[in-house]
Amino acid sequence: MTYRFQFQVIWDNWDLLLEGVGLTLQLSALAIALGMLVGVVGALCRTSGNRYLGMLAATYVEAIRNTPFLVQLLFIFFGISSLGPRLGSGQAALFALTINFGAYATEIIRAGIQSIDQSQIEAGMSLGLTRQQIFRLVVLKPAIANIYPALTSQMVLLLLLSSVVSQISAKELTFMGNFLRSRTFRDFEVYFALAIIYVLLALSFKLLAQLCHRRLFTFTRYI
Repeated sequence: MTYRFQFQVIWDNWDLLLEGVGLTLQLSALAIALGMLVGVVGALCRTSGNRYLGMLAATYVEAIRNTPFLVQLLFIFFGISSLGPRLGSGQAALFALTINFGAYATEIIRAGIQSIDQSQIEAGMSLGLTRQQIFRLVVLKPAIANIYPALTSQMVLLLLLSSVVSQISAKELTFMGNFLRSRTFRDFEVYFALAIIYVLLALSFKLLAQLCHRRLFTFTRYI
């Protein structure tokens, strides 16, 4: 084996990779926040009892869950742009990640809502809580507590899935890594560094999620 490792190229260009990390985190955080809103709305439609809203939400979920994310991304970036409005790579990446995460969040949150016993809702009504208070305190918060592990796992998957948006030149971590590789031709070193960075990002997110769970949902111990 004559290959000589040159990890110095990573240290010499750490600022480039750090910029990619920042853009990856920013893109992932925005997609998670917007996707959660989509998921809550979608779950409400699925559990509303309205046939048309339920069918609309179900169609959206099945369309997203049964097509590759890369196809969704390319359809949004090239397909929608061919109809008129031109989306930038960052905008298309955020849109694609949001609708993808929103579909999975819809089903996860729906399962959480359906896990809430009807007697708890009736108890909230007997206490004089408004419909908004019942939904927020009696239904949504306990539901999210029940599905928190599944939801956070999906968030980690979205963080890792964001690497795919490099295919449309969205300047996140993988794009920056590919750019660095094209300048240095150090394939092993660059992709090894990317793998380590993604592992650290995923583990850091899981740790943060555990801390948030302890702070926000400790009440579930006593229910």
